[in-house]
Amino acid sequence: MCGIAGTYRWPDGKLVTDRLTEVLAHRGPDGAGRYGHPVGDGEVQLGHRRLAIIDLSDTGAQPMAKDGLVLTYNGELYNAPQLRTELESAGVRFRGTSDTEVVLEAWRRWGTDCLPRLRGMFALGIFDERTGELVLARDQLGIKPLFLLRRGEGLVFASELKALAAVTGQTLEVDPAALVASLLYYWVPDSRCAYREAEKLPPGSWLRCRPDGRVERGRYWNLRDVAAEARHSAPPDLAAVVEESTRQHLLADVPVATFLSGGLDSSYLTALAARHRPGISAYTIGFRAEDAKFEAMPDDLKYARQVAARFGVDLHEIEIAPNVLDLLPEMTYHLDEPIGDPAAINTYLICTAAREAGVKVLLSGMGADELFAGYRKHLANLIALRYQRVPRPLRRGVHAAVDRLPVAGARRGYRSVRFAKRFLSFAELPEETAFRRSYTMYDQEELLALIDPDLAATVDDVIGEHTEVYEDNELDDFVNRMCLGDARMLLPGLNLAYTDRSSMAASTEVRVPYVDVEVVKAAFAFPGERKIAGRQGKAVLKEAAATVLPREIVYRPKGLFSAPLRAWMSRDLAPLVREVINDGELVRSGFLRRDALRRMVAEDAAGQRDFSKHLWHVLTLEYWYRGATSGSHPSTRSTA
Repeated sequence: MCGIAGTYRWPDGKLVTDRLTEVLAHRGPDGAGRYGHPVGDGEVQLGHRRLAIIDLSDTGAQPMAKDGLVLTYNGELYNAPQLRTELESAGVRFRGTSDTEVVLEAWRRWGTDCLPRLRGMFALGIFDERTGELVLARDQLGIKPLFLLRRGEGLVFASELKALAAVTGQTLEVDPAALVASLLYYWVPDSRCAYREAEKLPPGSWLRCRPDGRVERGRYWNLRDVAAEARHSAPPDLAAVVEESTRQHLLADVPVATFLSGGLDSSYLTALAARHRPGISAYTIGFRAEDAKFEAMPDDLKYARQVAARFGVDLHEIEIAPNVLDLLPEMTYHLDEPIGDPAAINTYLICTAAREAGVKVLLSGMGADELFAGYRKHLANLIALRYQRVPRPLRRGVHAAVDRLPVAGARRGYRSVRFAKRFLSFAELPEETAFRRSYTMYDQEELLALIDPDLAATVDDVIGEHTEVYEDNELDDFVNRMCLGDARMLLPGLNLAYTDRSSMAASTEVRVPYVDVEVVKAAFAFPGERKIAGRQGKAVLKEAAATVLPREIVYRPKGLFSAPLRAWMSRDLAPLVREVINDGELVRSGFLRRDALRRMVAEDAAGQRDFSKHLWHVLTLEYWYRGATSGSHPSTRSTA
């Protein structure tokens, strides 16, 4: 795992690439490298920051140049041993044991046809000295990021958006459409970028730059097509598929640990990892007792301790206290784009603690909820279909009764009331609209009331994009349509994005065994009724996990890898919220409307509606916007 960067026919390419690499130093504290070569009337420059995981010797250093090919690579290739054997049988001689060299030699033999054969997570730039061509590529599912910017015939790329902003002198213009999308989702979809000029290379795709200025693009793997093909396949032995993926994700020459929340996904992975790495370490998060009580949060710690004890895992517990909120400006900087999920702080703290203990690699249960229908919204959307058959007069009565209920009292929040209000906000809508409303922050009218009226057409575009992505499939199964939508939007746009940025900010690598091409194929081979059975989400995954875990872990209530936001917003963050809504940059610029924000704060304080998540995201958006428009590191600015 590393940071990669480079330029192609870009003015002052060497200086720019040095600066790009410097900004990415946190992604690779174990080494730095750079390569340059003439290209036509310009040059190519490749940079690298190394986090040494496999082959810790100099033979794994990058950029790796060998027989006319040069590679700068960020990621891990879990089937590297198998590909190495195949290449050696074809006469390839390897200098070291790194997976980087395997990627380079696979490219030499197969070119872009090697990409679908790579099982792992990666972003790469590979230069051919003979042809003068530079190719950029990104893994199938968008686990690893790759940002790029083109001006004329020049191109600059990097693992993080902040690096591109730094080398362009903070002249990049914020894209209002990305901010609108961020407000809707509380993250920026992978199809959009926070700056107008920049873009994200799409998952499963490549881009080729030629010396004559031509640029070609191609797609080598498409999740939509994989899901369509998988539905015609016989469902595999899921327990075997998940265990094999977990075993492969343990490949490393350094210590590996796991996230262990006490929920199904992380508990299953931890138990499987402990089979192959006895005594493996795990890290878990806890909250102050008063915060957990206010939120009525489930006691995840006791389940994490139970799993650790049963499988001989060395468990490390980290408590999140209010001083963690001082991390808000720092986390906003590291996240690259406005992401309003407080789970990013959890990830950062876990990774920081692991790194301090000498652990560079952790396994995460990310992706299981998206692929196997484990979120409450999946079940809620199915229930909504039945609710729509309830006579309309009865539904009106339910709406009126729930609308009068408070979401919080003076001492605690009422989660069941929050869930009921959320459910009724989408329960009578058409399928795609209901699915969008079940997990986004606002309906169209609420969003229009919050922002500059001149952005009304942009709201239409952002919402229309969701419709296009959700309906772009050949699936006849409602549950799998939801899963596919999540895997194409939520997973790369939010969960994989904050996991990468938060972990790399702490110079650690997080691997995601569920977000694996073979697990994905297996997931879409199961019909929806195998994923949601009765009121059980992730039913088929639970069946597989029950062969390893005790039933009280497998079938416990779903936990939350989140934070006690209502407690924080009503106590620790209240002064900051007031400052931002009254005199924040977003309000002063006219992007956000002060009167709408004040109404949200008032309704939240009265306990009638829960806007804690919305207001948290307003804070993250404000801090990101300050950094984007002022050019200074967020941690150097006062919150006043």
